[in-house]
Amino acid sequence: MASLLELRAVTKSYGPVRAVNEVSFSIGRGEIHSLVGENGAGKSTLVKMITGLEVPDSGEILLDGSACHFRTPIEAREAGVTVVYQDPKLFPHLDVAENIFMGIYPRNALGLVSRRTMYAEAKRLLAELDVPIDPRSLIAGLTVAEIQFVEIIRAMYADLRLLILDEPTASLTPSEADRLFALIESLKRKGKSIVFISHRLEEVRKISDTVTVMRDGRHVVTAPAADFSESDLVRAMVGRELESLFVRSHASIDRSRVILEVRNLSLPGYFRNVSFSIHSGEIVGMAGLVGAGRTEIAESIFGIRPPASGEVFVNGSLVRPTSSATMRENGVAYLPEDRDLHGLIMDMGVSANVTLTVLDELGRNGIITRQAQNQSAGAYVRDLEIRTETLDTPVKRLSGGNRQKVVFAKWLATKPSVFILDEPTHGIDIGSKSQVHERIARLADQGFAVLLISSDLPEILSMCDRILVVSAGEIVSEFARDEANQEKVMFAATSGRRRYRDEN
Repeated sequence: MASLLELRAVTKSYGPVRAVNEVSFSIGRGEIHSLVGENGAGKSTLVKMITGLEVPDSGEILLDGSACHFRTPIEAREAGVTVVYQDPKLFPHLDVAENIFMGIYPRNALGLVSRRTMYAEAKRLLAELDVPIDPRSLIAGLTVAEIQFVEIIRAMYADLRLLILDEPTASLTPSEADRLFALIESLKRKGKSIVFISHRLEEVRKISDTVTVMRDGRHVVTAPAADFSESDLVRAMVGRELESLFVRSHASIDRSRVILEVRNLSLPGYFRNVSFSIHSGEIVGMAGLVGAGRTEIAESIFGIRPPASGEVFVNGSLVRPTSSATMRENGVAYLPEDRDLHGLIMDMGVSANVTLTVLDELGRNGIITRQAQNQSAGAYVRDLEIRTETLDTPVKRLSGGNRQKVVFAKWLATKPSVFILDEPTHGIDIGSKSQVHERIARLADQGFAVLLISSDLPEILSMCDRILVVSAGEIVSEFARDEANQEKVMFAATSGRRRYRDEN
């Protein structure tokens, strides 16, 4: 297969850290080429160099046999190289059509932006993908899955030659993922090349022609996808067998102690009559399709979206979830789905982020010293094995898995009794995912009550003692761990009651 893009001994360092070390491989025309590796393996840095966000220290990048030196992503896009990142990069207060055509607005004979043409063309593109979104809808009002499709449509509208997809299915339902795969296959038939970056190895093996594995900034292997089993991929990525990764095998639940109880919680337009309880030492999973209302339920319990009615009890005491500060003071911790936007201050250091929730406890006479912050944060950094150069390293420089650990540390510092975890392994590699799973199990073993929200059904089935299925804003099914399987959970999620938001 003729090469579209070729990397030759590409290297990039940040100070003493060599993020990419003499990486060489090529991507063929009309090929689906997966790039896999743990967080911190160098994948993101490689993509940044390909698309003009970073300049290699040494080595060459060739497009169609000619050296390319993109200085900005706009230059890369003009050459037909576009990336869609796992986290939304659109303008939230502009509508769908405005985002699709940002910088390439259709114009009339007078050179003015033709909004009529823009909305008509956006409607056509959305219909081609069978995405039921109004082109005039604000991005801020869309689900993560809907935003993902808008980003892909924006990338497709350019004169596309190479499309890089970074964790594109992380927030998609199975049916949405299948639609995406059909689109990728269609692009391949048209001769377009796709780089598919994912931690979901079953998807990698299903859709890829070729797989490249990276580890610790180095190229490990490039070979046809058919040559790899899932165990082969894991071994190449993390240097150990799949069987050695963490699996929760037992639970120590104290049925006499209900730590969190929710009674008839409702928020019109999002969910209604939600009731459940979690015991000490229990992990309760909340499954369902994207948009079913799981995140809204979690945010309501934590006081981010105060409920219109219903009751929340923590350790037997009635608590009114009027604010997140109130719930934090009553022993509830919440790890949001978008850890970078809602869980961390990206430009601040590790120590500053870890101690954000306990600053009032560290100060003396209103003064907080760096020493006090570092002493408090250092213990959690060591316990959670957070990989960082220093305690002052900005968290934006950490891998996804290590950033998630910083969020864990921030909430562990508050000494809660309830942990609400919304997609805690979203965008995390398989090795870091194992560490996060082990941490969640340890929390339960220590007597915490854990509510685990996840779109990853294998994660829900392997980690949870009970599973609640949410559909259209209501809990429609509950399964004990030993009676649940993927088919039952998915059937309940897709066959639930009519969408509550449509009724209101």
